[in-house]
Amino acid sequence: MGEGDDMTLRLHNAMWPGLVGKGEGKGQELPISLNRMLQMTADARFGDQKFDGVDLFLFDPHIGIDLHEDVIRRFADQIAARGLVVGSVVAPVWPGTVGDSAMGGPEQRAKFILAVRKACRIAKIFNDHGVRKYGIIRVDSASKPEFWAEDPSRNTGRIASTFREAAIVAAAHGERLAAEGEICWGGMHSWKDMVNLLEEVDMPGTVGFQADQAHTYLYLLGFNAPEHALLKAGYTQAEFDVAYTKMTNALRPWAIDFHVAQNDGTVFGSGSHDKTGRHCMPDDPNGKLDITATAQYWLKGCEDRGMRHLCWDGCMFPNSTLETPATWNTILGAMIKVRDAHDRMVAEVLAKAKANAEATT
Repeated sequence: MGEGDDMTLRLHNAMWPGLVGKGEGKGQELPISLNRMLQMTADARFGDQKFDGVDLFLFDPHIGIDLHEDVIRRFADQIAARGLVVGSVVAPVWPGTVGDSAMGGPEQRAKFILAVRKACRIAKIFNDHGVRKYGIIRVDSASKPEFWAEDPSRNTGRIASTFREAAIVAAAHGERLAAEGEICWGGMHSWKDMVNLLEEVDMPGTVGFQADQAHTYLYLLGFNAPEHALLKAGYTQAEFDVAYTKMTNALRPWAIDFHVAQNDGTVFGSGSHDKTGRHCMPDDPNGKLDITATAQYWLKGCEDRGMRHLCWDGCMFPNSTLETPATWNTILGAMIKVRDAHDRMVAEVLAKAKANAEATT
């Protein structure tokens, strides 16, 4: 697959690291504007290659969920003018925003669905503009694991019901929902609970999984769900390979959105964001993942699941890191390695299929 091949996975940068964990409270770093995040993304280079697009957080002060269509179209113009496109967008489903808990009462769940509806409106404006042609709408349970644990069966059922209703709204807009697998979201805080939830939703064509390399690494270690841990401290490479295969085999069929990321095996929280997997630079000496190799576990058959791009997630990086141009060049280089390895894997599969076909004729 070449640079112009429509099946080549595009390389995107997430804009929410400029917002998540930031704020104006004591000890918090200030948010980085969308305009600044876009420019740093557009300026990044690794050799002669650059980012193809961005994934967006539909939240102030980047893109407010209730902005007028004309304002959103101006954002689309600014993104396109930098040679970028829009992919996946994050719906503001949490309490205190438009949304509320997916396992709450009727009013809370109605707010969750409203947040998805509003996100679909903005996605459609981007689509109609032409700056967006692929991607999903990201959601989570907007609930803490400890609240979910008060009644796991009932709460999983409520989340599933909310997701199904939200999925009907999304499908009516031509959109799909991807549930973010992360240890800080109740009912989604372990690989096994995530699978159980997706199976209970039972809408594989419309509701899938967003796999993040940093977050899913903590699934292996059993953070917030030790009963589902697949690895113990001091594990060997062979043990890691078995555990990673088990986790990805269970979740990969649901994976419709993917985040390239690194993790050092610790958790981190900033501002109002609960502790979750600490994202690290690709070349962090404490990084636990071979990014290129482990990404391929998730990307097998990804085109058949409708995936058209990869996104880097460096959530809660300090501003000093985000503001350093070399950061984005290094990240872009890591993503190119992931994409190129995937291209080679696809080419090998196609060559083998061709050889088998020729051998039978």
